[in-house]
Amino acid sequence: MDLNVIIAFWCVSILFVLTPGADWAYAILAGIKGKFIVTAVSGLVLGHFLAVLCVAAGVGALVSHYPILLTSLTIVGACYLLWMGISLLIRPATISSTEQQTSTFDSAKSWFVKGVGISGLNPKVLLLFFALLPPFIHPNLQFSATAQILSLGIIHLISCAIVYVLVGLAAKKLLSTRPYAVRVVSRISGTLMVLIATILIIGQV
Repeated sequence: MDLNVIIAFWCVSILFVLTPGADWAYAILAGIKGKFIVTAVSGLVLGHFLAVLCVAAGVGALVSHYPILLTSLTIVGACYLLWMGISLLIRPATISSTEQQTSTFDSAKSWFVKGVGISGLNPKVLLLFFALLPPFIHPNLQFSATAQILSLGIIHLISCAIVYVLVGLAAKKLLSTRPYAVRVVSRISGTLMVLIATILIIGQV
């Protein structure tokens, strides 16, 4: 692929990654807990990768012929995000000096699965790739369109992983000794999730 195309795509992609949203809220929450930043971000990145695979597999054409599929996906994703946000508002994250410092498989697995759900069930991620990837695909190259989509998708995933880990680490460093700030930021993250979910649901009415 042409280097100019790769650079142009990365410039557009990183702008989306740097825009705070549900992924940021989840990375911040992981940073507050402090133990599962990499696990949580791995889940988020896998969710994005599933969206890339959907675009590469031509799901966009299927969705365009059957809009009800996208509507269903939007509602499911919004409900999941709404549940996460409400749970966070009811039980905001806290810092406990007696909290066990060693992670367990079940808790790490939970953070990973929730990360996949937040990004993988977010229809905005899927729509982002439908809109973002095709303009950078050139059918005349020796690489197939599928290979080009996967290559550009991997570039986006690397950006996601780096930015989200940094967001989580920043949250851990800045909030680890500030219990009140943790509760405030936790509620802000929950409110953001609820707001995004509400907008998604209203958009389907």
